[in-house]
Amino acid sequence: MKPQKTDSFYDKIYAAVQQIPPGCVATYGQIAALAGNGGAARAVGNALHKNPLPGVIPCHRVVNAKGRLAPHFAFGGTGRQRSLLEAEGVEVRGEYVDLGRFQWRSQ
Repeated sequence: MKPQKTDSFYDKIYAAVQQIPPGCVATYGQIAALAGNGGAARAVGNALHKNPLPGVIPCHRVVNAKGRLAPHFAFGGTGRQRSLLEAEGVEVRGEYVDLGRFQWRSQ
């Protein structure tokens, strides 16, 4: 018998990010926890930097624990992340999103 294939941690990260609804953001730590390893926020950042499907996996909806945009957003820089979020109705002030208003409350 073949052992069952398990999803890689990156696959779990991408699946968690795809759950974030438009108009909301999640933190790297939040995504790490949803993917099964709450201490792996940096790994989430690495995975999103390598996002194989940027139009499908909405990595622009992930911010740091203080609501800050990614300083080196891989798909066009911080300005591109800002414009994608604002197009969804997320207000960005400076380089920050108000987590009290826009953070996704996952189940």
